[in-house]
Amino acid sequence: MHVLVVHDYGPLGRVLLERLRRTHLQVSPLLVSDPANADLHALENWIPEDTDLIVNALWLLDPEKAEDNREATHQAAFSLPLALAEFARDRNMALLQLSSCYVFDGRKQAAYIASNPGQPVNELGRWQWECEQALRTVLPRHILLRTGWSLARFIEKVQKSTAGNEGLHLPGRCKGQPVAVQDLARVITAVVLQVDCGAEVWGTYQYAGAEEINLYELGLAIAGMPGIPEDIRIVDEVPGWGHLEPVNTTMVCSKIRNTFGIKQLPWRTWLSEEVAMLKTSPEAEADKAPASS
Repeated sequence: MHVLVVHDYGPLGRVLLERLRRTHLQVSPLLVSDPANADLHALENWIPEDTDLIVNALWLLDPEKAEDNREATHQAAFSLPLALAEFARDRNMALLQLSSCYVFDGRKQAAYIASNPGQPVNELGRWQWECEQALRTVLPRHILLRTGWSLARFIEKVQKSTAGNEGLHLPGRCKGQPVAVQDLARVITAVVLQVDCGAEVWGTYQYAGAEEINLYELGLAIAGMPGIPEDIRIVDEVPGWGHLEPVNTTMVCSKIRNTFGIKQLPWRTWLSEEVAMLKTSPEAEADKAPASS
């Protein structure tokens, strides 16, 4: 099976490509350095004709950035995936598309299941939910994978905070489940291998690290890791961006376990590795290279 991985300069694309290349699969990368300005009419020039599965590894998990640039979010979270889906439909290809827990409004008391409809409260979730609905209509052979919080996003928040009097404000009222880059790459690889076996497993799935936690306690867990400045102070307060975070984004991940045999692993298992990865990763200069195959 020929798998095309659509990726940007973020770590998920690199880690996923490394994992997939250790399998028997034929794997090709497609770097989309600036998804907001990608030429959607040029897909035929980028995607090999013999592609069987397109994996869109553009992982959008920062609602703050989405609010700051709404047009770019619309392009990356909706227009590009929809163009990939239409291209795949017309050429008998399948598509694995990432979504997130931000499609939910957080009002449910219990954890969300895969069949729960989205009711997003921020720009990122809004376009991800629109994307989910469009893909279900356009392309029957799709896999939608909703993920929990990006663990890396909150590690970076802690790393970039200073030892000022105010400290880093993280809201204890918001609970969810982080997921690490390495863990998500593991899950995507396992799903792809099942598709290669001919399994008819199309539909919507959810994955996040085991153990729900609130954002304040997550900040404390990160602040205690080696490589994090010791004088960082985490405060249980709602920050300026707090209204973008649903109060509850916990998800039930039993469907992906029952279908693919993929078990939830504790996000704490990956915490030190994620901290080290972010510390050693070079800064990506995302505006230097055009989208290319």
